[in-house]
Amino acid sequence: MGQQTFSDIEYSNRRKKTKREEFLEIMNEIIPWDEWVALIQPHYFDGKRGRPPLGIGKMLRMYLLQIWFSLSDEGVEDAIYDSYAMRKFMGIDFIHEQAPDATTLLKFRHLIEGKRLREGILEAINRCLEQCGHIMKGGTIVDATLISAPSSTKNASGSRDPEMHQTKKGNQWYFGMKCHIGVDAGTGYIHGIAATGANVHDIAEASKLMRPEDEVFYGDAGYLGLNKRPEITEDPHKSQIDYRIAERPGKKRSMDNGPARDFYCHIEFREASVRAKVEHAFHIIKNIFGFKKVCYRGIAKNLNRLYMLAASANLLMCARSGGWRSQCA
Repeated sequence: MGQQTFSDIEYSNRRKKTKREEFLEIMNEIIPWDEWVALIQPHYFDGKRGRPPLGIGKMLRMYLLQIWFSLSDEGVEDAIYDSYAMRKFMGIDFIHEQAPDATTLLKFRHLIEGKRLREGILEAINRCLEQCGHIMKGGTIVDATLISAPSSTKNASGSRDPEMHQTKKGNQWYFGMKCHIGVDAGTGYIHGIAATGANVHDIAEASKLMRPEDEVFYGDAGYLGLNKRPEITEDPHKSQIDYRIAERPGKKRSMDNGPARDFYCHIEFREASVRAKVEHAFHIIKNIFGFKKVCYRGIAKNLNRLYMLAASANLLMCARSGGWRSQCA
């Protein structure tokens, strides 16, 4: 935005900034906009027919607002008109232009989903973090979490989502999908993500989240026996990885008090302190960005949203650590 409007002058005299405005200013500064726009540009509308297309950067900003604040297509359009912080993030001056409508955002989201640009968006963030020294390769932590889905059949088809499944955790049944992520063992940044039905075991997706340069693998007790699976033993590199998997609680209770038990507890505590990094990523995705329930039917659309949330979570963790000031955006 060039010349200041009366609204900008009025808001500049406030005593404090809201947390939303501070969050949007930091994200606007550290996101590699040029890389993301260049990634989408070859697949974007050329404008030879119909209305002239809106700028990729503007549509990308609107899409990010939608997933950050868990809004619908119509909801984010209304929020831009209602919120000065969002309008400022979008770079819209209502004197000369209006916010994109919900249908335009829907088509833009379908473009990203259809062209499978989600992996490139996460890779662009991680490549920038790696160049700035914020990612330490060599080890991966893998974990999974459940994302619930509506179990009701009171809809037009009279059935539940066929791609979602139910599973039992403890003494409670859950219906939905499962999000599997792999994070860097040194810094906790997400580098790999996968989505399956809730009935798929955690161990089934673990090998897909390993990096070629990994030498150490961390996981909870749900990954016991991973090193004996065919996809691990038949791979020359993965078979040589040091698998540091948590033992089941019953092993500690079966050990007698003494030096052996104390040493075992010490090792388990050290490994648990490393595995805890993966919970920070889940906290941001589920609690801060509000992705506790699926937003769409099917795995593919929700996986696309998870990739965008994973990239945003890495940026937020970088901002919280203070590394955003040296970010090569």
